[in-house]
Amino acid sequence: MKNIVTTIVALTATTALMAGVNGAACKGCHGADWSKKAMGKSKNVSAMSHADIAAALKGYKAGTYGGPMKGLMKGQVAKYSDADLDAFAQTIGK
Repeated sequence: MKNIVTTIVALTATTALMAGVNGAACKGCHGADWSKKAMGKSKNVSAMSHADIAAALKGYKAGTYGGPMKGLMKGQVAKYSDADLDAFAQTIGK
């Protein structure tokens, strides 16, 4: 019973963390398990740390991070707060 309650709490917390960011839009380019190099140009997001993902997302938003897909990604993350991006980063990567 304790394991069931723990699992429900964990799932609820994960859902709440992702509530701010539409992860489905990301998976279209990065893959369902985040291991696809988007358009053959991005890093493998699943291999990145949570902190690196958060820094990248916030850098895209600020226009201070990124290569060839910088403009596209800025548009994808601009509507989210830094707190939303931090929370979302905790749900992917390692």
